[in-house]
Amino acid sequence: MSTTAAPAPGMLLLASPELLDPNFADTVVLLLDVNAEGALGVVLNRPSVVPVGEVLGAWGEVVEDPEVLFQGGPVSTDGALAVAEALGDGEGAAGFQRLWENVGLLDLDTPTELVEGTVHRLRIFAGYAGWGAGQLEGEIAEGSWYVVPAVSDDVFSGDTRDLWRRVMRRQPGDLALHLTRPADPELN
Repeated sequence: MSTTAAPAPGMLLLASPELLDPNFADTVVLLLDVNAEGALGVVLNRPSVVPVGEVLGAWGEVVEDPEVLFQGGPVSTDGALAVAEALGDGEGAAGFQRLWENVGLLDLDTPTELVEGTVHRLRIFAGYAGWGAGQLEGEIAEGSWYVVPAVSDDVFSGDTRDLWRRVMRRQPGDLALHLTRPADPELN
């Protein structure tokens, strides 16, 4: 299965119907880092029921609705990663590391009062998804993932239940046809 792009920070991985791993079935993953040693990302469409403020105090007042932790992936679920949309280009935003456009990682050790006025939107993820060297490329080659460009609204969507379908619907050409494809084409 060919994809429209190569994996890179700011790209999305859309789980294909062939991906049956319960950790990733029907997920949309934002890639945060891709290099020769592997890849790291966060699942965008798995909100938890745990309020951010219950776990991370003042950060609960800064995050985008819904104000809950998102299940970023199966790795290091006791840790947290914050993805933010900075005002302007993010230059000078305390604790902000740009990934693409004005979206990047925000260091949660940064005092919240230094973040106020520099960040437009923020989402916090418990855990992350990780792949070793060559692993993600292998999964893409076998058809487990579609790789497509992200837009900032994908990351900060208030309602993530239909995120996979919304992202797939805007894809060009034959890729959007997978929106209506059955999980097992042999049963068709």
